[in-house]
Amino acid sequence: MRKQLVCLLAVLAIAAATAATALAVLGGQPDGNAHPYVGYEDNGVFACSGTLLSATVMLTAAHCFSDSTSAFGTDTVTGAPIVRATFDPNLANTPSANRVWHYGTYYFDPQFAIGAGHGLPGFDTHDVAVIIFGSPGCHVPAGATGTSTCGTIADPTTYGALPTQGLVDTLENGTPIDLVGYGDQNFIRGGGPCGGNCKPREGDAFTRFFGQTTLISSNDTISSQFIKLHSNPSGTCFGDSGGPNLLGGTNIVLGINSFVANGICAGNTYSYRADTADALGWVTATVAAQGGSISH
Repeated sequence: MRKQLVCLLAVLAIAAATAATALAVLGGQPDGNAHPYVGYEDNGVFACSGTLLSATVMLTAAHCFSDSTSAFGTDTVTGAPIVRATFDPNLANTPSANRVWHYGTYYFDPQFAIGAGHGLPGFDTHDVAVIIFGSPGCHVPAGATGTSTCGTIADPTTYGALPTQGLVDTLENGTPIDLVGYGDQNFIRGGGPCGGNCKPREGDAFTRFFGQTTLISSNDTISSQFIKLHSNPSGTCFGDSGGPNLLGGTNIVLGINSFVANGICAGNTYSYRADTADALGWVTATVAAQGGSISH
């Protein structure tokens, strides 16, 4: 569900020229400033969403940037990829010179794998990553536009929060889940800048959208790592990868958007659980090792 940036840039150009309003067929609506800690991120090749947990840490997905080379180079100390993020809720309509970019260093769980097994249970695993802001080896690439920094991020009034271990297992079927991200909200089939069956409409990307769905309780081979969400009334799409599944009405991140059951964003969403011992342990250890802090 990550999005190739070349497609997003094509949509952005159209949106900037026409100022068209997105039709949120996935059940979303423009988020405005309701979730200021949810950001857009890219490495110059792919685009995703993520959750700011503190002034130095953003939570996202491993599949976003783990298999591509960042156009922004690498951290001069650790050698990890540099990516950029913004928390502008309506990036499509912000002139390039006025955009604010935060550059940071991207680390993903080394146990992450796609296609490690057959069928849905083996499609994805350990799909978690973090972006660390304020690292000594971070650098703003030459030619960066707008306001671009490598420092820590000012308090957005509230941050996202990691869950307690095992929280998902205490929730009932049908528990409200809030979805927030910068992905496609509308597309038509047949050609278009994305190729294949994805043709985004004007204005449907680079905008933070919010929608609500519900939890599907499950007890199978995949439920120990992933939560399953109904596709209606809202669902995730291309570009929402890495964004949060929030416990309804809170800032608690239950899951990290990983994949959907079909290629046209009409199936159930599967998100890597943030409440497992594996996820919490890896995030905590990596943040500490790379000089970040989840403390506010």
